[in-house]
Amino acid sequence: MHAQPTSFSFPFGQPVLTVEQQDHSPKKAFVLGVYASAMHARWMNPDGTERVRALAVASEPQIFWDGSGAEEIIAGIDVPEVAGRLVAADVGMNGPSAKALDKKILAPLGLNRDSTWLCDLVPHACQNPSQAEAVELNYTELATKLSLPPVNMIPYPGRITEDRIAEIKAELFMSQATMLITLGDDPIKLFLTKVSGDWKWDSLSEFAMTYPYGAQIPINIDGRTIFVLPLVHPRQVAGLGAHNEHWKTEHQKWLDTMKTGVQSH
Repeated sequence: MHAQPTSFSFPFGQPVLTVEQQDHSPKKAFVLGVYASAMHARWMNPDGTERVRALAVASEPQIFWDGSGAEEIIAGIDVPEVAGRLVAADVGMNGPSAKALDKKILAPLGLNRDSTWLCDLVPHACQNPSQAEAVELNYTELATKLSLPPVNMIPYPGRITEDRIAEIKAELFMSQATMLITLGDDPIKLFLTKVSGDWKWDSLSEFAMTYPYGAQIPINIDGRTIFVLPLVHPRQVAGLGAHNEHWKTEHQKWLDTMKTGVQSH
């Protein structure tokens, strides 16, 4: 269900995999996110105490994964008894962004996974600062002592190559979608500004100075008309972690307007 492994690896040795859309049938909409999520496990010490509440240990099995099947996958990760054991993390740690995407972005538009092509700027998991700290404090020294697999992950780079831009554009055209939904600022800054001279904004905030939140506008990409709908990331929609309350509120207002139809400009 994945493309080729990257050269990176998680704690306990699972490879960081490329996570991509698998259903290549024509779609109504194309969703562009930031980077793929990881599957999180609760790491228990041999004595049954908790070592790490949520440790990234594997790639998500599907793009924008909803958390289903985590227990079985985590149970298959080899952990020496002396290092403890892994169990599925709390339900809110796996798949919350995907659930927000489904319920508060796709469904109001009359879309679902069958009618949507999903893509990320960076098609593999990246290590955020909290995970880097968890690895450094809890895994690195023990890995040396017990000869566990080393961790090799990179932080989100905040940029993509010209080749990656071309790959995303090829996916967009393959999808045959006429609507492009961007999630957050980076798909705007790193993709839209590079592929269409019609797109004039570097962020969602800039766009919202010209159009109301939730507006769709047509742009030309290589001779094709695509209607762009720039929205906040699902983490903002669901109020997950460090989020911006302003954008959560704006999205809720948009949801309220959807009762009478999609905005378009």
